[in-house]
Amino acid sequence: MKKVLLLLFFFTGIAELNAQTVLTGLEVIHQNNFDILKGKRVGLITNPTGVDRNLESTIDIFFKSKEVNLQALYGPEHGVRGDYSAGVDIDDNDRDPKTGLKVYSLYGKTRKPTKEMLQGIDVLVYDIQDIGSRSYTYISTLGLAMEAAAENNIKFVVLDRPNPLGGEKMEGMITEPEFTSFVSQFPIPYIHGLTVGELAIFLNEERLLKNSVHCDLNVVKMKNWKRSMTFEDTGLLWVSSSPHIPHAQSAVYYPVSGILGELYVYSIGVGYPLPFELFAADWIDADLFNQKMNALNIPGTLFRPIHFKPYYSTFKGELVHGVQVYFTDYKKAPLSLIQFYVLQELHKLYPDKDVFKLCDPSRHKMFDKVCGSDKIRKTFEKKWRVEDIEKLWIKDIEPFREKVKKHFLYQ
Repeated sequence: MKKVLLLLFFFTGIAELNAQTVLTGLEVIHQNNFDILKGKRVGLITNPTGVDRNLESTIDIFFKSKEVNLQALYGPEHGVRGDYSAGVDIDDNDRDPKTGLKVYSLYGKTRKPTKEMLQGIDVLVYDIQDIGSRSYTYISTLGLAMEAAAENNIKFVVLDRPNPLGGEKMEGMITEPEFTSFVSQFPIPYIHGLTVGELAIFLNEERLLKNSVHCDLNVVKMKNWKRSMTFEDTGLLWVSSSPHIPHAQSAVYYPVSGILGELYVYSIGVGYPLPFELFAADWIDADLFNQKMNALNIPGTLFRPIHFKPYYSTFKGELVHGVQVYFTDYKKAPLSLIQFYVLQELHKLYPDKDVFKLCDPSRHKMFDKVCGSDKIRKTFEKKWRVEDIEKLWIKDIEPFREKVKKHFLYQ
């Protein structure tokens, strides 16, 4: 009898734990025995982040299921199995070595699925972990694939996953039309505060896809996810979403330095085990710089001096000096403005080190694309003060939040 009671307690505890654990769209559709995919020929857009809580790939789960007729795979930047570096074009001559399925690249000469790529496909499924920042290209792939599905009368299914930055934080200008690019594909803030499922609904219902097309969209919602959650709150395991986002915290730091990183003047930790967490150069006095940054009392943020040699990328093999960023209160920290505070203080210390003159002029264009406008750069470099761009940087947030909240799937 005692043994039975112990077992009952054990399984009750598991049930209670599971009731609080976030289930991804993949796990929900699996629980539902892939009901919405039955009898359909399926194309799958995914990468290594498409896994269940046992780290089994969506590809493998679909391929072995008798309920899913998986026909082809489509890979974003870095490829279906994650075996390509950032920015490297991927050709269409691949077959997945494990399943033998044809793999089509959506990051190369073709970034939007063509009619030929979709031949014989009834439904496109998207299962990729986003990191919550507009310039990360997986959401651009999402939108272009939705356009292709609409144009070819193919159903589109998004298996939703958490936004690792949570669903409350939004920062940055909405992309201006003339700065639309693969790193700013849609009119959303730099930190957009949406899950990929919510973003898909927003793009679809607000007719923001090219030519205002509208696709037959089905979002498989997560269970138990809340907007207040960061990734650590979900109980899920993080799979590296790209080589420089190895951990969930890397997604949090990406908007802290990623815009400035486009200039390749400072090391931002890419090429060292702390990607996006650092600001350093060989001519910086780390202790003085650290003192200046902490004196700003940026909400929820602290800095410490750091010295290191990057293994690759900017300042490869050279000793550099700078600061590492820490968060004492993530919810209060103005993530994307931190890099502009860095520029402000470094310009005070080293006025001869104009970052926009030190970089290759061609990098200005990329900086502006990631910002979604050239207004930020042009306004900032007049006096090098964050206060001059802060209102411009956040002016779109409240109108956007009001507009998008009707498309929220989660509270």
